[in-house]
Amino acid sequence: MEKNGDVLVDVHLVPNAAKTQAVGLYGEAGQQALRLRLNAPPMDGKANQALVKWLAGCLGVPQQAVTLARGDTSRRKQLRVSAAAAGRASWDELVKAAAGKDVHPD
Repeated sequence: MEKNGDVLVDVHLVPNAAKTQAVGLYGEAGQQALRLRLNAPPMDGKANQALVKWLAGCLGVPQQAVTLARGDTSRRKQLRVSAAAAGRASWDELVKAAAGKDVHPD
């Protein structure tokens, strides 16, 4: 969590997947990220846009409350959820996603 209350979410992205789904955590302890297979190509920012849309849907917050903080062209990304949205977000779905349970926010 940032000093201003924003929440950072680390994601390891696998683009061009058959369907969008979280598949647990990726990386070593202390540097883990949510591993997400994403049904979007890694070109022209389409994967980043799809990632923001997925996370916003998963948390039940408006898309404008989620921004890409780091990793524009990398598989490892960090997203920022605004403090106002983070306080009312439904984190249960993201916890399920981190546990490797299939999450499909609409």
